[in-house]
Order: sequence, then C-alpha cells, then structure tokens
Amino acid sequence: MLATHVLHIRDENAFGTVANELKISFDRVRVSVKDIITERVTQEVVQYNRKAAEYGSDRARFHLVQPTDLERQLNGNSQAKGEGRKLVDLDKQIDVALKAFQGNGFFILIDDLQAETLEQEVEIKAGTLVSFVKLTPLVGG
Repeated sequence: MLATHVLHIRDENAFGTVANELKISFDRVRVSVKDIITERVTQEVVQYNRKAAEYGSDRARFHLVQPTDLERQLNGNSQAKGEGRKLVDLDKQIDVALKAFQGNGFFILIDDLQAETLEQEVEIKAGTLVSFVKLTPLVGG
C-alpha cells in the first residue's frame, strides 16, 4: 500500500479571510507548485462536472475552477431546454490556473512563505499549509 501525504489547502483573500478549505493527497513527499495547482484543479473539475451532471445548477461552484464565457453561454442555453449542463474542460482549466499563477492572478503561500515558481518543490510534512490568495484588482488603478 502506498503512503499518502496530505496537504491542507486554504483559499484566502488579501485580508486573510478564509473562503474555502480542502485537503489534497499525494503519493510522494516532494511535489512542485505546479503539481499542487494541477491536482487541486483536477479535483475541482471532477467534482464540478459530477455536480453539474447531478444537479444541472449553479451549486457546482468553486474558486479556481470557473466555466469560460462560452461554457456559461452553452450551459444557459442547454438549461433552458431542460438538458444537462456541459462539462468543464480539465486541460483548459489547468492551463488557465497555471497561467493565472504565473501572471500574479493569485499567489500561493506555503507555511507563510510565498511560492515563486511552478517548479518550486514543497516537502509535505504533517501540518503543511498551502494558502491560495486571490488578488482583487483595485478600481481605477
């Protein structure tokens, strides 16, 4: 049986308010920031698509995974006809999240230290906390 190493993930805003918490398991003790983002988005997309198939409503809403404008348009049209929601594309969402990290759309703190690159490695220890901090653009500036 493989050992699992669990990361505690927290979504926060710039003021430290926690919006969401989850746990992600890995089969190895060292992972990259890219691995963390990819696994987190993968879990969210799977969960989103499962809920979308079950409920066909906006109950399937997550912080990093958001349907594109086109997916929203398609979902709106299919819901009006009583059909199920379209599924979110996993590869596209991973790409969007990785680009957002690189473009400072959000940053990641690992035990209160900011992750700098996707290649940066993290050693998973008991109690390791990873915070995804979404930045909100200022109006007019």
